[in-house]
Amino acid sequence: MEDGPFWAALTTWAVVNAVNVLQTIGFSTRRRHGMRFNHATGRVIAALALPASVAAVGYAGAGSLWWVGPVCFDAFVVLMLLVDYLRPVQFRRPARPAILVPYLILFFGAILLMGLSMYPVERALWLVTVATTAALLGSMVVAMRQGNG
Repeated sequence: MEDGPFWAALTTWAVVNAVNVLQTIGFSTRRRHGMRFNHATGRVIAALALPASVAAVGYAGAGSLWWVGPVCFDAFVVLMLLVDYLRPVQFRRPARPAILVPYLILFFGAILLMGLSMYPVERALWLVTVATTAALLGSMVVAMRQGNG
């Protein structure tokens, strides 16, 4: 597979790591502040769809399949905006699988695909993504154990 332009990989890398850090903060603050910080970080995450879209166009223009990760992220952002901001729906508790399953698949699929795109380009930067993803997953597990997942 063609890796695509370096700037697109670096943009995708910045987006995925920003999302991981922001979501880690969101999960880590849920016990004390509820969803307040999550809603604030969600707005920043939504704004990251713009650079992700630019990276997707760069990848596609170079004939690289790595455009799939940013497009998956953009689809997640659309769903997030719909169910968390524009027409808020309680789908986490109680769990509503019709919303929760696509939400989680798009989110974690985007994290995986965008994170993997750096692996063939620069392993040291990819390891940063591994670390921020581990922090995200760890904070999510802690939040779930506290009943705030």
